[in-house]
Amino acid sequence: MQKPTIPKGMRDFGPIEMARRNYIFNTIKDVYAIYGFSQIETPTMENMNTLMGKYGEEGDRLLFRVLNSGDFFKGVSDEELIGRNTVLFSNKACEKGLRYDLTVPFARYVVNHFNELSMPFRRYQIQPVWRADRPQKGRYREFYQCDADIIGSDSLINEVELIQIIDDVFCRLGINVKIHLNNRKILAGMAEVAGEQDRIVDITVAIDKLEKIGLENVKKELREKGFSENTIQTLEPLITLDGSNNEKLERLGTLLQNSEIGQKGIEETRYILDRLDVVNIKNEILVDLSLARGLSYYTGAILEVKAKDVAMGSITGGGRYDNLTGIFGMQGLSGVGISFGADRIYDVMQELNLFPEEQLKNTQLMFVNFGEDETKFLLPVIAQIRKAGIRTELYPEPAKMKKQMAHADSLNIPFVALVGSEELEHKKINIKNMKTGEQNLLSVEEVITLIGI
Repeated sequence: MQKPTIPKGMRDFGPIEMARRNYIFNTIKDVYAIYGFSQIETPTMENMNTLMGKYGEEGDRLLFRVLNSGDFFKGVSDEELIGRNTVLFSNKACEKGLRYDLTVPFARYVVNHFNELSMPFRRYQIQPVWRADRPQKGRYREFYQCDADIIGSDSLINEVELIQIIDDVFCRLGINVKIHLNNRKILAGMAEVAGEQDRIVDITVAIDKLEKIGLENVKKELREKGFSENTIQTLEPLITLDGSNNEKLERLGTLLQNSEIGQKGIEETRYILDRLDVVNIKNEILVDLSLARGLSYYTGAILEVKAKDVAMGSITGGGRYDNLTGIFGMQGLSGVGISFGADRIYDVMQELNLFPEEQLKNTQLMFVNFGEDETKFLLPVIAQIRKAGIRTELYPEPAKMKKQMAHADSLNIPFVALVGSEELEHKKINIKNMKTGEQNLLSVEEVITLIGI
């Protein structure tokens, strides 16, 4: 019989992996809660008309569609089947799909529950998403997103608090990071002074590669896209600014002096940095003019976080958007959000050996099974020990002692309890420390004191 497999791009998680993943999730949840965010969840499936057209042509192709229950051929003509038009067929046979991200479902949630929400609304959501992408290292078809958003407020204090959250989470996890900060308005100002405001996407796609391919290759790409030497010369001093954050903004203010939108972006960035100066951020913040994520979506501050000690892509990102719910006809609801990449954070922590050993909540005490009489005595004893918060198990059958001890050893259970006829007579428990080999005859209360330390 063939051994069963799982779909490509999907993963099993064993006890150790789950303990470590939950450590990450619980750390993020704890910080979100401290900052006043409330948790929501949305369904695994959304209607396809909710998802389609929200992620661009490429995103639409990566949506997992779910066949209608029952007769999914209903409404599909013989001519359409013979024509083998996949898109037409899926539109009729698949009315639902797996969520692609948490943002569009959140926008739908806000529209559906708007009258129940008090604005500004601070929400966090930690759930899996699915993308029919080609699986490769670090890219999965099922993965978790850990989002937080504040909607219904234009205040830049929200950006300040989200950066504090990022700093707090990574300090707790022990990861040294660099927080890259830019502003969509600054990028628009750069395109404007170069006389190419209508080609901002082409410009930013090129300069976003500065760190990877270097200045000369960025200039080469701009030439290949048809930009003039004059435009490239105008952009060069903008994208190669160095110095401190304040020095960059000062120089940028001069270079973008004729761009109103550029000046607005500088003003917003300076406001955020000034407020962060007084809250003692532990990790480095870098004004990065090559950062250009999500241009079709973000409208203000944009940020990206990278680990300092591991070669890894972005492990957190986010930014300000002006119209979250506009895709569903509710205009003018501004917001700002971030998303932690749990899978990449896991890989970073694994490589740097940052997971605390005690995060694996395995059994602390295992009782050896000597038979029915001993088991009848032990059941209330075990219940008392569990009630004291000690993770306890009883081996289910009276197997050979060697087998039971080997089982405890394989699971790294630190204490084993032996209650045979002699212990039963004195109503005592013989506790063996599996690390040192030391054994002690103790009362139930003494066992709780010993292991509960």
